[in-house]
Amino acid sequence: MIHYIIIRIKRIFTALSGMFFLILSESSIQIQLAVILIFTFLGFYLRISFDDWIIQIFLSGFVLSIEALNTSIEKICDFINPNFNKKIGLINDIGAGAVSFAVISSLIILTIIYYPYLSN
Repeated sequence: MIHYIIIRIKRIFTALSGMFFLILSESSIQIQLAVILIFTFLGFYLRISFDDWIIQIFLSGFVLSIEALNTSIEKICDFINPNFNKKIGLINDIGAGAVSFAVISSLIILTIIYYPYLSN
């Protein structure tokens, strides 16, 4: 049982290490965190509801997760073929498209959330 707990704790630290790597090294994650910070301040300023906070927090995690997966795809592609390759480029474009889906849908939802607060 103790061995199992130690392994789980090590995995948590490994995951945290990956998160910090993304935050410190990936400009796309840094930009998205800046936008999340702006919406967080806006949420406090406008005193959005508890339900709206839940949605906003979920969307933040959703976008960051998709961006992290896209970064993983890019790193794998660079490892497999560091030179330009049309097929690798298409794979990277598809990953970026996935991030775009997440960001656009999240911005639409945030617009729906914030519109009533800003229109009053």
